[in-house]
Amino acid sequence: MERDDVYEYSLDTHHSEEEGKKVRKKIWFVTLLLTVVTAVEVVLGAMVKQGSSAWTTVKVLFILLTLLKAGYIVLTFMHLGDEKKVLKWIVLLPYLIFIVYLMFIAFTEAMAVGPAM
Repeated sequence: MERDDVYEYSLDTHHSEEEGKKVRKKIWFVTLLLTVVTAVEVVLGAMVKQGSSAWTTVKVLFILLTLLKAGYIVLTFMHLGDEKKVLKWIVLLPYLIFIVYLMFIAFTEAMAVGPAM
């Protein structure tokens, strides 16, 4: 007996080959972008010694690259990138404010414990 309360939505999709190519191109772009950013983080972490004068710059760069990746993941995989600009800011701004607040607390507490070596 076939159920009549379950509707298979995938049967209604009528995408053309051009739309499929666009989707695949976007998937490859996202994959390559996230891979390149991660590779840059790994190479910087492997090349710069902790405690050197450039280490503080590398840490700040890590934070910025991680925020870039997180924002791009939200915009792409949560389909926020397809929304209007105002909605993007309404969703992302509280997270950005919270992240800046957490960074402020982390840096303040780190300085209270003692300077880095």
